[in-house]
Amino acid sequence: MFDPQAPRPRPDDLDAAFAHCARLTAEHGRTYHLAARLLPASQRRAVHALYGFARVVDDLVDVTAVDDPVEAARGLAATERRFRAALAGEPGRPDELGLVLRALAETVRRYDVPIAYFEAFLRSMRMDVPGTPEHHSHYRDMAELYDYMYGSAVVIGLELLPVFGVDDPDAVPHASALGTAFQLTNFIRDVGEDLDRDRLYLPVELWASFGVDVELLREGRRTGTVHPRVRRALAHAVALARAEYRKAEPGLDLLPDRVRPGIRAAFVLYGRILDEVEASGFRVLDRRVTVPRRTRAAVVLTQFVAGSVGASVRWRQPERAA
Repeated sequence: MFDPQAPRPRPDDLDAAFAHCARLTAEHGRTYHLAARLLPASQRRAVHALYGFARVVDDLVDVTAVDDPVEAARGLAATERRFRAALAGEPGRPDELGLVLRALAETVRRYDVPIAYFEAFLRSMRMDVPGTPEHHSHYRDMAELYDYMYGSAVVIGLELLPVFGVDDPDAVPHASALGTAFQLTNFIRDVGEDLDRDRLYLPVELWASFGVDVELLREGRRTGTVHPRVRRALAHAVALARAEYRKAEPGLDLLPDRVRPGIRAAFVLYGRILDEVEASGFRVLDRRVTVPRRTRAAVVLTQFVAGSVGASVRWRQPERAA
């Protein structure tokens, strides 16, 4: 349970913790890192902390669970214990997880982020670990996948609402859709890599409706070819993801002015991943599709200029009214 009266780390310790989360974001989450650069400093630090926690847990699941599922399950249980201890104000060990948890606990304290979101996240992470009661190596249909994505992606969007100062209940479905859109984009981009971990996130029902099974996907992974049935299935998955982006987009207007450019940049950049998937002929089985660096920089610059112009116009409005 989070204790608001718990002793807080010294400012220099917190600075080190947030700096470590920023490095994790820069190294592993290029899209998030670029978009976060457009945010005010305090909110940028919070985004880094939320991403850092998701990253270290995801690494535990993606790396350790493949080689040693038992150790991964133990690691998740230990992570949850340390998470709760950090919220209670215990200093913890100064290892990578300890640094991330310091930044995360400060973020939760400052913005009053509901603990239930992190509990849902950890539950979904257990779904990725063989041997846990929650484990899924594949999902039968979209309903099962959406249950997983609530914890793995939707709650990330919901965690950001209090960080951004958004308390309008109308923003919740839009934030949920944005998390879903980002996650579906990741699943489409990473089909081949996930096969190597014996995971299949896009549902069996979706693949089967286009005549695709795991053997056909593994053949594409080995040969670098994309069977027409696989291409049609992926095109359908892209359409599902784009539908979530459309649901999410009206929510961007509910964000504070200083926050909107950063989130719109992430919105545009993740959508560009789908563009690159389509442009590659859906070559996601044998390679990782990325958005070119020049394109990423152009998107961020465009949103920075748009935000700056908007702020300038709003600053002059009182003078014109006078």
